[in-house]
Order: sequence, then structure tokens, then C-alpha cells
Amino acid sequence: MNIVQKIGLLAIGLAAGLTVHAQSVDFNAEPFELVSQVSNALFDDINQNRAVYEDNPAGLENVVREIFIPLLDKNRSARLILGRHGRGLDPEKIDAFADALLNQLVNRYSEGLLEFDSRDLVEVLPLAGKNTDRQTRVRTRIELSNGEKAPVDYILRKTDDGWKAFDVIIEGISYVATYRNQFGEEISRDGFDQVLDRLQSGSIALQ
Repeated sequence: MNIVQKIGLLAIGLAAGLTVHAQSVDFNAEPFELVSQVSNALFDDINQNRAVYEDNPAGLENVVREIFIPLLDKNRSARLILGRHGRGLDPEKIDAFADALLNQLVNRYSEGLLEFDSRDLVEVLPLAGKNTDRQTRVRTRIELSNGEKAPVDYILRKTDDGWKAFDVIIEGISYVATYRNQFGEEISRDGFDQVLDRLQSGSIALQ
């Protein structure tokens, strides 16, 4: 697992912590405070249950799977990833694609969360740039084992259910753009239905 994949899983886990410790997170908080609370909740959970997860990695995977998918604006992400290939598709197919993609990410990268062992690894920076009351960008820095800090930014939008993330930018690389490129090529070549079948079966190697 490369460093981008490890950090990507950490980003998933930050979202996961929100539901695991829902009682410690203010759902009405502004994005900056929300990300801070989520990162603390995540590391509390891993540090308290590390031995359990090391003996039973599937337990961590199940926890991440249960709470990650409903937290994110997965259909917004899916539509952005599909781009023109999503035009005219039934909503059920968009939803199936979103679920299958997130399931594969959780399947492949859950164990990488155990390599992060301190809440101090994550620094949430003050808001900067163009933010609105409907969409914002929360910047964080994650300390790597070599002491360097990798930039990880969350793009969130305000929904009827509160702020939800639909893109993560790791060291300048957008989650949405990465998979738009990968799936755009595969759908152009093989068609949406065939790509969805392969994604659901786990036979697509995610970038």
C-alpha cells in the first residue's frame, strides 16, 4: 500500500469516527470544528481497540463499512466521478456504482488505519480561500513516519443532513478526478454495465 492509499484510508477513517463516537461530535458544528472532532474520535477508537483490530482486521473493516458509506455524500461523488457517463443513467445505477466503489475502497485499505497511532498526527488548519455557506474546503496536514507533513483537504457541502464530504484531495490529487479518469476510460471501452459488474465483483484494481 503506497502512502497516498494509506492517507486515503485515514481520510475514510476520519469520517468513520463521526458515527462511532456520535455522542462526542456536534453535528451542527462548522466544518473546521467538525473535522477536528472527527479526527479525535477516530484515534480514540483505534487506540482503545487496536489489539482487537490487529487480531481481527475484519472487525475494523466492518466498522468502517457500516459507518463510512452513510456519512459521505456518496451519490454526489459518484456523479462527479462518472461525469458524462452518468448522464441518463437510472438513479438506482448511480447508487449501485457509489456503493460498489466505496465497498472496494473499504475492503482493500481498512487495515492501513492501524498504522496511524496518534491523534497528534492530524493538524486541522484554519479555513482559507473561497468558502461559502453551502460549500467549503477544510485543510489538514498528516504527519508521516519520516516527519514530513502531507496535505489532505476535504471538500464538503451543506446538505439537508448537515455537512458532508464529496471529495478528498491528497497531496494535490483529487479522489474524484483520479477515479473519473480511471472509470471514464473503462466505461468508454466496455460500457457502464460491464464496468459496474466488475466493480461489484471486486475484479477492478483501483488506482
